Amino acid sequence: MLRNREIQLLLLIMSLISLTALVTAAYISPAAVVLVVILSLLLIGSCFLFTSWRYRELEKLSVYLREISSGNDKLDVRDNQEGELSILKNDIYKVTLMLSEQRSLLKRDKMQLTDAISDISHQLKTPLTSMTVMAELLSGSDLPPAKRMEFTHNIRIQLERIDWLVSSLLKLSKIDAKTIPFKRDRILVKELIRKALDPVLIPMDIKEQTVSIKGDEGVSFIGDFNWTVEAVINILKNGVEHTQEGGAISISFTENALFTEIIIADNGKGIPKADLPYIFKRFYKGKHAAEGSIGIGLAMAHSIVANQNGVIDVRSSSVDGTEFRIKFYKQVI
Repeated sequence: MLRNREIQLLLLIMSLISLTALVTAAYISPAAVVLVVILSLLLIGSCFLFTSWRYRELEKLSVYLREISSGNDKLDVRDNQEGELSILKNDIYKVTLMLSEQRSLLKRDKMQLTDAISDISHQLKTPLTSMTVMAELLSGSDLPPAKRMEFTHNIRIQLERIDWLVSSLLKLSKIDAKTIPFKRDRILVKELIRKALDPVLIPMDIKEQTVSIKGDEGVSFIGDFNWTVEAVINILKNGVEHTQEGGAISISFTENALFTEIIIADNGKGIPKADLPYIFKRFYKGKHAAEGSIGIGLAMAHSIVANQNGVIDVRSSSVDGTEFRIKFYKQVI
């Protein structure tokens, strides 16, 4: 404490003041000299004790901060007293809580990244292994032309699957990182449905499935047209894949003062009850998942809708099929 130049200056000033008072008291009387000496000692001693106490408190805060920097964020330095030190303690505790939360979030993000890399590696391993085997077989000079065409076709399919997986993962990573500026345009739902149906019309025609659309022309919501089309396409693809030949898919949409709702339903085999809580989880594949399914389409749809102030609910049974309800709220709730 005494090494502090501010303390040294304070003691020097107080000593000069005391000395001046002592000289002045000497001209008055011996009793005045004694009184000045006693008061000077009391004042300097009180100042010294108070400063020592403040230094001890600051030392405690220094130890506390060193503990925090070493990873121990369970300590509580708050107190309910008044004063600058109490305010400083409370502010330090608030910063400690914030750092603890950020550390937890970073740890969680690190675990999610590790899981995602593991899932991606697993998803890529199967088609790459398959293509490696087929490439070795294609190198054989005695391979029949029919088999050569079959292997070439299968390699092309696997490459398309990898391309779709990488493209989807890039989109999801951008959505998760919130680097995609979702537009805030007025979207007519009928136009949205028409655009989303285009990619699935051929698969529906092959399976002789029918589609019905019901809703008013003016139903709309505020969002990003292209990204919402992507979400609806993934839901429609799920319906087409899990609906038998000759099945039916129905699309309806309504609007009220709170939200705009889009309902996409099918009369397929339904989603098992045990799978329902996980169908929007990335890379999750249920019991009835189609062959070659990656388990990323519904996860992407959920992320796109959630980032536009919306929610997706699903109801399913083996009797009635599956129903997806998409709601875009007009205000943040």
